[in-house]
Amino acid sequence: MLQSLRIRNLALLEEVELEFESGFTAVTGETGAGKSILLGALSLLAGARADKTIIRQGAAACEVEAALFFADSRKLDAALEALNLPPCDDGVLILKRSVPREKAPKISVNGSLATLSALQELGEQWIDFHGPGEPRRLLKDGCQRELLDLFAKNEAARASYAAAFSAWRGLVDERERLLGAEKLSPDQIDFLKAQLKKFDALELNDEAIAALERDFMRQQSAQEIVQLASGLSTGLSGEEGLLGRVAALLREARQLESFDASSKPLADRLQSVSVELGDLDAEFSSLATSLNFDAEQAELLAEKMNAWLDLKRKYGAKVEAVTAAREEMRRRLELQSDVEGSLAKLEKQIGEALKAAKKAAAELRATREKAGSQLERAAAKVIGQLGFKKADFRVRFAVLPELAPHGDTSVEFLFSPNVGEAPLPLSRIASSGELARVMLALKTVLAAIDDVPLLVFDEVDANVGGEIGRIVGEKMADIAEKHQVLCVTHLPQVAAQAANHLVVTKDQSGDRAAVAIEPIHDNRKERIGELARMLGDRNAKSAQAHAEELLGK
Repeated sequence: MLQSLRIRNLALLEEVELEFESGFTAVTGETGAGKSILLGALSLLAGARADKTIIRQGAAACEVEAALFFADSRKLDAALEALNLPPCDDGVLILKRSVPREKAPKISVNGSLATLSALQELGEQWIDFHGPGEPRRLLKDGCQRELLDLFAKNEAARASYAAAFSAWRGLVDERERLLGAEKLSPDQIDFLKAQLKKFDALELNDEAIAALERDFMRQQSAQEIVQLASGLSTGLSGEEGLLGRVAALLREARQLESFDASSKPLADRLQSVSVELGDLDAEFSSLATSLNFDAEQAELLAEKMNAWLDLKRKYGAKVEAVTAAREEMRRRLELQSDVEGSLAKLEKQIGEALKAAKKAAAELRATREKAGSQLERAAAKVIGQLGFKKADFRVRFAVLPELAPHGDTSVEFLFSPNVGEAPLPLSRIASSGELARVMLALKTVLAAIDDVPLLVFDEVDANVGGEIGRIVGEKMADIAEKHQVLCVTHLPQVAAQAANHLVVTKDQSGDRAAVAIEPIHDNRKERIGELARMLGDRNAKSAQAHAEELLGK
């Protein structure tokens, strides 16, 4: 849950620090007072993009910081680990975002610098926004199916079908490519075969190519290598070489040892030097005699190197690129030589893949149909409580003529607000108010299975009033039993149901407009006044009495 939020220099708000409680929190205020600032701060922490215009005029930067507590942070910690970010400390997640006017933006998670994409991934774990446009989203293609899948917890079935569908489509696309491929001419076939001979003349792996390049360089510099290695060997073991001089020194060191036993370690070290110099002499001598390339060997090495350089120039500097080009040529020749056989093999694979995709689609459809019946009952019950006493809500499925990326059936929500009228698609019968209530009913049902802790509702009670407003507030309170709920509302019937209440005000009495956000849930008098204002007149006794009644004891 969201524990605290600090906002500095965001839009018209200079600074505020807010503490939040669990349950249902209402946010109210005059139209244009700046309620969107609070939601804007949360959206910034959830990874929304921002520009410099959000910074309060005259300020160098705006900053938003929040602390969130998770009773069980294992899932979140796994996401943090995947993003190379520190885990939560005692279940507390600290998010901070700064948008400077002149410098680059800065994001930190648990004290460590993070990217915007990381903030967006984490945002999916802790907050879910439902804005004024949410009801209209019900009319968009795929939205109803997504809501049903969320209700059905269809993640595994959807993933299984998506994999099977992708495998089938990949084979179909390969068949189309093969059928549409241009037939190779005799010259093209000869060219590919000649190129493959060049490929096959080389051992194409990193180790072999590295050895080829090393041997070629050694051959090119063989004379210099022999001359230098021989000179070094002579310097070690020749008449005036180091080995003879060190041997004389070693004899003197042993003589010193006979007079002073404590010098023995020094003599031993000198003897070790003598042994090491002897080994070096042997290796330099071996190197000088090992580079005896005969003419045939040298020519073969040069041919291989030239062939490798030619392949690099044509197909890429790395072994992987050259190997990929070889396999592509080999595949083209194989397909060309046996197109009918390849097509027959593909047809068999396509048939098997289609069978597997249809089976996965049937399993996905079964889970949707079962969940559809359950959603019909659950949503109809809540819709009835929201003022449609005789409403009818249905989930209709239609078999598609062929498999689609989302399955083998379409999903459509049907609704009838009045008894005796056949349910029709939402796009044909629902007014904006009816849509809002249908969406709220679905959100109420889905809230029970949604594991996102903070749900933010921005005026989802638009086009609702009177007694229905009170029921909307009750539904918000019901959702808040399993989630922390933050609701921006203009309805006093909704605000009165909240356990916590924040008021947003705008002061324009001075030279500059200023926005303030204050909690009033611990001050009954202030809360009565705010509810009375929402009812029409803060000072009217009738409005105050109605506010008292709404707030109850």
